[in-house]
Order: sequence, then structure tokens, then C-alpha cells
Amino acid sequence: MSSSTSGSVAILRERPHLACIVIDRPAARNAIDPAMAEALEAAAEVVESDTDIRAVVLTGAGGLAFSAGADLATLSAGRSDELLRPRGGYLGLSSFPRRKPWIAAIRGVAAGGGLELALSCDLIVAGETARLGLPETSRGTIAGACGVYRLPKRVPRAIAIEWLATADLIAARRCYEVGLVNRLVADEQVIEEAYALAGRIARNSPVAVRESLAIARIAAEISEEEARALTDAAVSRVNASPDNREGPAAFLEKRMPRWSE
Repeated sequence: MSSSTSGSVAILRERPHLACIVIDRPAARNAIDPAMAEALEAAAEVVESDTDIRAVVLTGAGGLAFSAGADLATLSAGRSDELLRPRGGYLGLSSFPRRKPWIAAIRGVAAGGGLELALSCDLIVAGETARLGLPETSRGTIAGACGVYRLPKRVPRAIAIEWLATADLIAARRCYEVGLVNRLVADEQVIEEAYALAGRIARNSPVAVRESLAIARIAAEISEEEARALTDAAVSRVNASPDNREGPAAFLEKRMPRWSE
């Protein structure tokens, strides 16, 4: 089953509890124009509000590019402000408030805003021939959607500085070696591997996953005391959920758990 939004962005519902958002503009290397930014924000609204969806895969159509980032025709026309969305931020997704786990499935090139879209996800699965990078400094600008501050949180600082300053496209294997990419697979296996990872997540309690990710996403930016307070509050919420009793019961009864969502 699938449903489409405007601007060549599709939401696929092919597997239980999973959604795949496809950036579908392969002729333009899946570059994001204003209509697509609006559609990406709308797609995020759909999947985040659907309680049946437990994990989200984000990918680009065609296999040659995840996304080349912002549409150059839009930028050259001085319309970059049209790529900003009220909830999603730049390109419609870079600042969207996510509660569910998101996985970027990268085939081909993820450059500039395309990599920033991937950095807006929690996990990355990449094909062996994929290349990732932030070439903005070579074009007289910076990775201002989120790249300049999210990349140093995902890879060692010195490596992030090198990649930002050189504007080079980096081989997926190197990205895997430094921890930016979670899974490195053959190009033709990227989508299946992303689905497998999403499915493994979806087997767990949605409440527990959401509460865990909410803290893990900001753990490096807060003090131990703040983290402890947030964790205590999260534990209270999880303990109040039926899932807190269903998990142990399913284990003892040797069956799959039936989560509350």
C-alpha cells in the first residue's frame, strides 16, 4: 500500500508498522525545490502522527542519488527562503520534531542538503559506492541547515572539520569506518537492509523506543544531572504504560509481545 503527497514525494506502506518516504525526482538527482520541501514536511507530519508506524525509512528514487540537496535553479533565482518550512525547517525536514526512529537509506550521492537530510535521521544505511559530503564551502556558503553542527556530533571533531573545510565527497566505506554510517552493504541491498533495521526496531515497545531516543538524541549536550532527571521522568512514563507489564509477560510465556500501540 502507498500514498503520495505533492511535489514528487511518496509514502510507501509495504510492511507492517513501517513507512518509507521516497524523494522521487531522479532526473534532478532528487534535488529539493519548494514544492518538494513542502511535501517532505507533509510526509513527516503523516508518519509521525500515525500511531501504527513505529519506524521510518527515508530514501531517494532512482539509485543514483539519495539527494543532491537544494535545487540549484531555486537558489540561483534567489528563492532559497521558499525552501524553509514552518515545522520542518530547511528542505522541509532538517528541523522537524521527530519522536520516532528514522533511517536514511543512501544509494549514490548524498551531498549538501542531501547529507543534511540524512543527518536529520537517527541511523544511516549506505551502499558501497555511495558518496557523502557537504560541498557548501566550495560554493561560497555553509551547510547551514544543520550540517555544520550535526556532523561534528556524529564523527570525531577533527574529521568533521576536515570534511566541512575541504568540501570533499567522502566514500561510504570511510563514513562507515568513522561511525557516520551504521550499515554498509551492496548498493542493491540498501533498501532491504534499511527495512530490516527498521523492522528490528519495530519489534520493540514503541513507547520505550521513543522515550529512549528522546534522551539519547540530546545526551551529549546536557549535564549528568539533567540526563538523570529526564531519565527518571521517562522511566515513570514507561512504567505507567501497559508495555511495561506486557514485555516480561511475553518473555515468560515464550511469545511475541503485544504492545499497546
